[in-house]
Amino acid sequence: MPKVVALPRSFSRSEEAKEMLLQAGFEVIWNTEGRPLNEAELIEVIKGADALITGIDEVTAKVLEAGAPTLKVVAKYGVGYDNIDVEAASRLGIPVTITPGAPTRSVAELALTLMLSVARHIPQMNAGVRDGGWGRTTGTELGDKVLGVVGLGAIGAEVVKRAVAFDMKVIAYDAFVRQDMIDKYGVQYVTLQELYAQSDFITLHAPAIPETVGMINKESLAQMKKNAILINTARGDLVVEQDLFEALSSGQIAGAGLDTFVQEPPATLDIVGLPNVVTSPHVGSNTVEAGYRMAKMAAEEAIRAVNGEAPKFPVKAPVSK
Repeated sequence: MPKVVALPRSFSRSEEAKEMLLQAGFEVIWNTEGRPLNEAELIEVIKGADALITGIDEVTAKVLEAGAPTLKVVAKYGVGYDNIDVEAASRLGIPVTITPGAPTRSVAELALTLMLSVARHIPQMNAGVRDGGWGRTTGTELGDKVLGVVGLGAIGAEVVKRAVAFDMKVIAYDAFVRQDMIDKYGVQYVTLQELYAQSDFITLHAPAIPETVGMINKESLAQMKKNAILINTARGDLVVEQDLFEALSSGQIAGAGLDTFVQEPPATLDIVGLPNVVTSPHVGSNTVEAGYRMAKMAAEEAIRAVNGEAPKFPVKAPVSK
């Protein structure tokens, strides 16, 4: 009986995906710890497995080597795969797959939620009312503001659709120009420096690669408007957190909405404790609907791999220089 290890806690909520695995004749090993597994735990659980479905667990080279004799696929429950050693997987002949499109709408909606929450100080006023107060803080509208989108892929495009409904003007930076976004939504492509200088809101939707890690730093923050609000629902590594903390503390920029951090949970509470910051615990894709879509797609990839079929959504290993 093929064995699949399903680590994401929310995966088990998808009855359709569970039934797919059982109908395929899989023995399913669930994560019962209530948290991501560490390397030692993964090494033990992956032994003899034919497929691994993972969320944010760190799938290191050692983990992959422990599973290599039998492991036929690592199916990511999501689209960001920087927690998986793809190069090691490629070396061992283990394909890594993702679920493109599944969490797109959910992440885009969270980005807009954070924009509104920071702009209108919703969490702070909510806390005040709960404490018996009635203090009012003046916010700012999204309408007629400039939204800078860094990374106009699937999620960035969904954010644009929603931002236009708020009457925002959208500028974007991406290595690839999408004519459909220009024609339908009036998106203007600019340089990264122009985006920093012109945007009232900046939302990050870029992958964490060598060219983007640490892109939000002292230099880039110094180019932003005093009223700028930064939103990050992509990857924590895009931001130098100490530099952002200093910019927010000094009033160099107005605020931030952060769903991702370099270390999760954050190594310190300095930045999350600022009054002009709204945070969430990396929940961009954490909706019922996205969970169902990701679970179904990950289960399908596991079944394909065990049946000897090619994966539908494989990730390519980085080219060594």
